[in-house]
Amino acid sequence: MNIIIGIDLGTTNSLVAVMKDGQPVILAPDGERNIVPSIVSFQSDRVNVGDEAQSGKTDNSRNTIFSIKRFMGRGYDDVADELRHLPFEVDPDNKHSVFVLARGRSYSPPEISALILRKLKARAEKELGHPVLRTVITVPAYFNDAQRQATKDAGRLAGLEVLRIVNEPTAASLAYGLQQRDRGVIAVYDLGGGTFDISILRVKDGIFEVLSTGGDTHLGGDDFDRALADHLIARVKEDSSIDLRTDSTVVGAVVLAAEKAKCELTDKEETEIVLENPGGVSVSWKGTLTREEAERIFLPIAERTLKPCRRALLDADLPESGVDDVVLVGGSTRMPLIRRMVSDLFGKEAHSELNPDEVVALGAAVQADILAGGRKDMLLLDVSPLSLGIETMGGAMGWIIPRNTTIPTSKREIYTTFKDHQTGVDIQVLQGERELAKDNRSLAKFRLGIDPAPAGMARIEVTFLIDANGILNVTARDLRSGKAASVEVQPSYGLTDEQVEQMLLESFEYAEEDIRQRQLLEARNEAESILTAAARALREYGKDQIGEKEFAAISTAILGAEEAMQGDDHSAIRDKIDALNDVTHSLAERMMDDVLKEALTNKKLSEAMKD
Repeated sequence: MNIIIGIDLGTTNSLVAVMKDGQPVILAPDGERNIVPSIVSFQSDRVNVGDEAQSGKTDNSRNTIFSIKRFMGRGYDDVADELRHLPFEVDPDNKHSVFVLARGRSYSPPEISALILRKLKARAEKELGHPVLRTVITVPAYFNDAQRQATKDAGRLAGLEVLRIVNEPTAASLAYGLQQRDRGVIAVYDLGGGTFDISILRVKDGIFEVLSTGGDTHLGGDDFDRALADHLIARVKEDSSIDLRTDSTVVGAVVLAAEKAKCELTDKEETEIVLENPGGVSVSWKGTLTREEAERIFLPIAERTLKPCRRALLDADLPESGVDDVVLVGGSTRMPLIRRMVSDLFGKEAHSELNPDEVVALGAAVQADILAGGRKDMLLLDVSPLSLGIETMGGAMGWIIPRNTTIPTSKREIYTTFKDHQTGVDIQVLQGERELAKDNRSLAKFRLGIDPAPAGMARIEVTFLIDANGILNVTARDLRSGKAASVEVQPSYGLTDEQVEQMLLESFEYAEEDIRQRQLLEARNEAESILTAAARALREYGKDQIGEKEFAAISTAILGAEEAMQGDDHSAIRDKIDALNDVTHSLAERMMDDVLKEALTNKKLSEAMKD
């Protein structure tokens, strides 16, 4: 099958979508929600992902990981301020990058994200009825090279070939079908759980051209939750002199209460907040919070989105009135405060017809369909979100590709030497907007050997090539000798090929054991369900109605199944389940007859036939 799925790997929630009959649709099993919470909970005997992991945020908080997207491709120092709000632990021994701890093991953000992606992959395969191997994944427009590479690593670990990394705001425009208009300028305001993006796009004859992007990968709904949690903690201390900041688990419980209150105030003017022994601390507190009070707390955070918006308009050489349409994306845009701010900024009401949680995944499905050859009337021209260059003499930043350059792209610059008889040139690849190299992010370092020559004689050609995913390749060549060196930029906060390979090897090495553990878990779950039903039937009917011989046989079978559940042999558990099913067969028929008799009591034949 030539199916390519679209995935929105979100901070709070994730979704998977595909094109069906010319329209993008979210894939979800019957009876389940469209969204998969981006939560992974490590239990003693299994790993839960999504809705199954939700309860872990309260009853297994130390081993339940959420908002991992905020850590993708980032260093420990980048997230140090956030750690006091997290109930789970970050590995203190790894300062260079962020690794989280769960059940005594350290996990990288791509590994946690891969578990979420596997869940989405399984959903898609269940709905489509065949294996899925290729995907388009969306990321915030302001994700840097390290964060994009980390996202690709996560896809590889999940068994997916990531064909394209697409900026979330661009995907949202595709979902709205704005390509159908002849021409116009669109602003996409995307405020999610952990990141904020603003993108300005021009649409003309089905071509999407991204004019500029801006944003903050450290700003989102989580920040509103934490600010409100700080307010609640201060109120509790004022009322009861109890300081809830003493334990990160307690703070995490208050953050959950704050998130619930924030969501309720989207539709209500006032809400009641109850903190009953949060995180196990002996305190009972109840208070009310109005939307007006909450908005005073949220306003400084919300206003942080305005500066990137104005900068993006400036980069696109547009006045605020020069935008024809505004699109809202991300769950946080449901907040009335945000909607008012966006309308005031651009002078027009924003599009919010589509579910803001689903719109990015739907757009990813459209882009996937374009890559699969399904749509030939559209072209997507994205941009590089940050400037790229190298360190030059004296530690300056030498820009080669300015930010908001349309990608894919290739640019080159010529440099020379500053010392006589140099035998090599060190190339440091940088990303950022600061003037000095030390203030920008280092992506890679490599050395080019050259023939000795007087200073200024060498001609070093440095070529930067960015592919459609925003991933960078750099080549340096001595034009006199022809010597060359190149590097596919492996960001310092991403995973090396060796690390990814090792993780894949481990997934194969432990595949048999993983399957055995899954079979054991499924057998135990089925046995527990059947045992509960059998025990209830014995209580309801009793020995007198069932008969002493049959009652004893069922009781013996129950004991056998309970004993088998304590072991590690899934086949033995299955055998005992079958044995219990056999001895309860006649009882099950009797129970069904009784249910039917009760349903038909005092009913006419015509009524029974109608039922």
